[in-house]
Amino acid sequence: MADPVPRAVCLGEAMIMLAPADETAPLEDVETFRRSVGGAECNVAGGLAALGVPTGWISRLGADGFGRHVRQDLISRGVDVGGVEDDIERPTGLYVKHTLGGRTRMHYYRSGSAAAAMDAGFLDQPAVRNRLAGAELVHTTGITAAISASAASLLDRLAALRETAGFTLSVDLNWRPALWKDRDPAPLWRLLRAADLILLGADEAEVFAGTSDPDELRGLLGPAATIVLKSDSHVALALLPDGARVEVPALSVDVVEPVGAGDAFAAGYLAGTLQDLPMEQRLRLGHLTAAAVLAVPEDHAVPPALEIRQALLACPVDEWSATRVGPTGIQSPVLGGAA
Repeated sequence: MADPVPRAVCLGEAMIMLAPADETAPLEDVETFRRSVGGAECNVAGGLAALGVPTGWISRLGADGFGRHVRQDLISRGVDVGGVEDDIERPTGLYVKHTLGGRTRMHYYRSGSAAAAMDAGFLDQPAVRNRLAGAELVHTTGITAAISASAASLLDRLAALRETAGFTLSVDLNWRPALWKDRDPAPLWRLLRAADLILLGADEAEVFAGTSDPDELRGLLGPAATIVLKSDSHVALALLPDGARVEVPALSVDVVEPVGAGDAFAAGYLAGTLQDLPMEQRLRLGHLTAAAVLAVPEDHAVPPALEIRQALLACPVDEWSATRVGPTGIQSPVLGGAA
């Protein structure tokens, strides 16, 4: 039987996330941790699959217990992992997420990981090549460009393949200054300028590009891409290549944990793109899936049911603005109360 060909493919790193079972203790006193799977591109892959989009995740994992857990986790979430390669020499990366006194810190252990060993030749693996050739959309992030020089070269090759394979290339900036310390971000600029869709936050744009002004960003990133800029006031602004602009405010959320919300927004927006929804509804779906993640302690969450999504995507602006998402569910006039 031939390998499945997902409509969307996410390419990038996955890691094991460890979180203290006792969130009141300093890290040096923690004896027990909860395990889950994290990583920007695999979060987006899981989010797309949860929204009904056939999705594959492409990467490299250590041939270890953590790597096997990542595979099984993504399979259980409906993600195709046939384009994942095992590395018998390098480990699966991990990070510790520690929240104390209302402040969350990440401690990364990814240097020398299997994912960091990805290079341009990885795209020639038959399972990888076939999935890229059949995909309608390929998504990656600036994190993958940053984890190693070889991974950056892989993304140069990916941008070149876009010209022949014909897929839409989506890039989330995900600017991580610590990963780029003492390194030239030129590979990331090349990737962004080759993309068809660019997602970025105003705060990270200020640090990375020196501006969050939409017109200045358009000049820096080129005329061809759709740029989705998420502002500090929680408004998503889509800048279309024809000059049109569409703006949608985020939902009100009782936030439990912010980590993972950006990936969830990307998954919602990309799912709406593949479903050919109007731009306003693409942005609303991004906000809605992000809100679902903000209301839970994990990096990903089950999206609202299809009928709830459809109602909120189509509702009048005043009902959208009156909607609130929290740990107990969604409160909205369009739903007649709680859901």
